[in-house]
Amino acid sequence: MEIKTKRLKIVALTPEQLEMLVNNISKFERELHCSYQGEKVEGVFKHILFNQSLKAKKNYKDYLWLTFWIIVRKEDDIVVGMIDFKDVPNAKGEVEIGYGLGNHHEHLGYMTEAVEAFCSWGKKQNAVKTIVAETEMENFPSQRLLKKCGFIEFFRDKTIWWRL
Repeated sequence: MEIKTKRLKIVALTPEQLEMLVNNISKFERELHCSYQGEKVEGVFKHILFNQSLKAKKNYKDYLWLTFWIIVRKEDDIVVGMIDFKDVPNAKGEVEIGYGLGNHHEHLGYMTEAVEAFCSWGKKQNAVKTIVAETEMENFPSQRLLKKCGFIEFFRDKTIWWRL
């Protein structure tokens, strides 16, 4: 599955491709004909990616909701970041998104473009009524991005929750 924008391709990774990203980035780049320059695949993030690959394998029919999608710059096939739905939509039709960019690709509008396209695709799915996102209190760039994409704050405690 692939979503295209003016500058980007947003490509859903199969569970096998996600596992390959975790275990062998060089092989991942060769097989997907790209150069990975997204968030560093290490520490907690590496653990999250691996666990999601297992979850996506177990629930293959729902893998689009469980995998990570790479954000690829069309002009040179560089992976600038990733975006995901954190699980299948719940009974109320809510689904949460997460996203991140490689440091060298921040402040160029890539994530705004990706979030808008990703959410547009998500809202067209029958199971989705609302898309939500969570930001840390001090993550002002992410808060600005969500506002720019039409999200509205709906809850604040130790973090801020947004809905589209």
